[in-house]
Amino acid sequence: MRHLTVTIKHGTFLTNTIFIDKHFDLVERCKRGESKAQYELYKHYSKAMFSICMRILNHVGEAEDVLQESFIDAFAKIKDFRQESTFGIWLKQIVVNKAINQIRSRKVQFVDIDEFDGDEHDIADLQSNHYNEEEVKFEVERIKRGMEQLPEGFRVVLSLYLFEGYDHEEIGKILGINESTSRTQYMRAKKRLLEIIQAPPPLKGGLYSQ
Repeated sequence: MRHLTVTIKHGTFLTNTIFIDKHFDLVERCKRGESKAQYELYKHYSKAMFSICMRILNHVGEAEDVLQESFIDAFAKIKDFRQESTFGIWLKQIVVNKAINQIRSRKVQFVDIDEFDGDEHDIADLQSNHYNEEEVKFEVERIKRGMEQLPEGFRVVLSLYLFEGYDHEEIGKILGINESTSRTQYMRAKKRLLEIIQAPPPLKGGLYSQ
């Protein structure tokens, strides 16, 4: 275990954050080729990394493949990992890149800025709602289900921006699109997600409750 100071970008701001790298010793053992240490790291990180894969890909089979390929790649390159960040941060970059490569193979289309028919200020913000502690779990599940219903281009940009912490300039570079296109996708995705999660639940027979 050791302490690391990592510079993290939040929008246009850079902050230094101190992390406790509790898996430092495991990484060192992996560098020496210990398969037990690799298994321990896999157990620690596989669930979180699979969640990232699912948020981006929304396909169990592809997410499982990307997860396995990411760990294989990480362990193959682990001797090059200088531990200037935590293993989790380094692994996440590998996972996101491989998931994006899989998305590219689907030839996902991204909406250009000129096609956006709304305004950023027209979109209600989920954070403006106030939930008590008992409602939080339900809201998280509802958002998760709503994300699964979004078109691929919307879901990818929303996931990268909202959950993975990338800004629009970074997303543009990752996806090979303009920064303005990333902003457009995000605004439209957010609007569509709100429409989905605010829709009344269906009743039996296909009718909706009032």
